[in-house]
Amino acid sequence: MKISIERAALLRSLAHVQSVVERRNAIPILSNVLIEASGATLRLNTTDMDISIVEGTEAAVAVAGATTTPVHTLHDIVRKLPDGAQVELALEDDGGRLALRAGRSSFRLSCLPREDFPALEGEGLPHEFAMSAADLRTVIERTRFAISTEETRYYLNGIYWHAKEENGVQLLRAVATDGHRLARLEMPLPEGAAGMPGVIVPRKTVNELHRLIAEAEASVQIGLSENKIRFSFGDIELTSKLIDGTFPDYERVIPVGNDRAMTVATKLFREAVDRVSTISTEKSRAVKLMLGPGPSGGGLTLQATSPDAGSATEELEVAYADESMEIGFNARYLLDIATQIEGEELKFELADSGSPTVIRDLADEASLYVLMPMRV
Repeated sequence: MKISIERAALLRSLAHVQSVVERRNAIPILSNVLIEASGATLRLNTTDMDISIVEGTEAAVAVAGATTTPVHTLHDIVRKLPDGAQVELALEDDGGRLALRAGRSSFRLSCLPREDFPALEGEGLPHEFAMSAADLRTVIERTRFAISTEETRYYLNGIYWHAKEENGVQLLRAVATDGHRLARLEMPLPEGAAGMPGVIVPRKTVNELHRLIAEAEASVQIGLSENKIRFSFGDIELTSKLIDGTFPDYERVIPVGNDRAMTVATKLFREAVDRVSTISTEKSRAVKLMLGPGPSGGGLTLQATSPDAGSATEELEVAYADESMEIGFNARYLLDIATQIEGEELKFELADSGSPTVIRDLADEASLYVLMPMRV
């Protein structure tokens, strides 16, 4: 194998594929990137046995071939090369070393046989459909903050995707919850997604996908089965195993009888919670919301106290016409949700101080959030 490629192109591809590889790996081959050169294309492939990323990039291929070499070492070398450098990669005759040359720099990297590299097959994915990169980013950003990090309830460690019919309309729903909060987003079901199974896309896959599509503009082709999912866009293909578990019946925890409504300006509320929570204890992050009708339509007082730091209060004008009540929330969770609200106003639907609260973006009917209260 012998190729020549511009440093920026190689660095971009290596940056995309190297992040799934753990820095410390008990299995040496999983620390490596599979490099395949043929035609006018260089293909890079990494895997941790749960996720696989493949990316192709244009290169001048003098001799076709394939090998594997430590991906983080290769990435660090290319990252430190000067801008505009032309990188030459050549596999030595015995296949045990990969020679890298750029200008006056020269490196010899250890290799493992291409045959030892494990394949995460993405074949046999019967359900295929397309989504715009913008829609996929929205799905991820509006839900991933609520993914659980508690490994014992592994079935909550991802986003649950499923088809749902609501009032005769076919929808694609994405739901994430950690037991304290829930985020749900829905959109029209893409063509070809009818009949798709409900699947749980793992947190690591979600984060890798979000990073990869950050600047993508084209549509993303999605293929899935009951245990695997594949995302293809541009020259990148990400294949992942799905979480093998049953997502809980989330609809049971979304209250439908909350009859007290409060509407508040999103930006003012977010900033007030952020300020007041500065004083709250690091352990509980508790903020109390005290609501009552007022002369201008309603009043909200935010309050936080800490035995060590003192206390803080802030008042906001809100639209609220029901009986006075107090309810406490984790400030971090409140801010996570408020950050997702793009509309100028958000709406709280409350029942009492001990029941879950629904939070909605008045400018976006597709998203819904549920937050459990806490004692303050």
